[in-house]
Amino acid sequence: MSAILPILKNMRFKDWATRIILIFLMLATLIVAVFIGGARQAQNQTIASNSEATTWNQYLPGQLQPAITKPEKKQNFIPSPAKINKINPVYITTVAFSKYRPNFAQAKVDPSNYGDRYLADINGVPFNHQPIIVIHETTNSTSSAINFFQTPHDDESVQASYHAIITLEGQVIYLVPPEKRAFGAGNSVFKGVNGVETVQTNPNLPPSVNNFAYHVSLETPPDAWGKSDIAQHTGYTEAQYNSLAWLIAQSQVPDDRITTHKAVDVAGGKVDPLSFDGDKFLKKLHSFRQLRTFN
Repeated sequence: MSAILPILKNMRFKDWATRIILIFLMLATLIVAVFIGGARQAQNQTIASNSEATTWNQYLPGQLQPAITKPEKKQNFIPSPAKINKINPVYITTVAFSKYRPNFAQAKVDPSNYGDRYLADINGVPFNHQPIIVIHETTNSTSSAINFFQTPHDDESVQASYHAIITLEGQVIYLVPPEKRAFGAGNSVFKGVNGVETVQTNPNLPPSVNNFAYHVSLETPPDAWGKSDIAQHTGYTEAQYNSLAWLIAQSQVPDDRITTHKAVDVAGGKVDPLSFDGDKFLKKLHSFRQLRTFN
């Protein structure tokens, strides 16, 4: 009997040890499974995030894509005849452009005051308008305009924003990202070589150019702040013309698709930018960029 007890004790110890090992293996397996599941979930979230980014990229209008500064280097392969014969006119920035650098700033806009760009109108009809640039003025101080854009507005009829504002000192303040739709113009159309262009993206509001427009505003001079019944004011500073030309020179938007709020307004109540010297602006713009063709 005394000889059997050590054997029983040894068996009990082995059973206990075996159970401990099994429990440990089960816990280890569970931990590995949880880790793999978490890794797969993180991967799925990354894929979803990347997919969402890719989806939003198709709304990029390209109106502020950087202008080419020099021709691309020749490739080490022979291009096809179709590529050889294809002529691509592009804007390239000049030495004068590279020498001018305005101050920058950025201000957030409340999400109620801007939206997404769409690929189809409210009836599901697709469109592919080329981008335009609409020039405005603030009618008041820059800070007043930004305060309004940062205030939430539930009423769709008063929601408003620009993509950028240029202050009296020539500072460029970026507001709504270019891939988003700023609410810079209400009932509006653009009349160009392709005819009348406008898009209705909200069934509660009239058609507008907002879906394919980049809105940039000049700060109104102090002598005209808050005044709506004047025919002219002292005009804009040299720094504002320089910064406006500098900003637009970075785009591939042609001259004939650069317009004003007054020109696109349907109701006829908008007169901005008041006292704007279009010839002066175009002269400055042409000094900052030039059209070139490359095969």
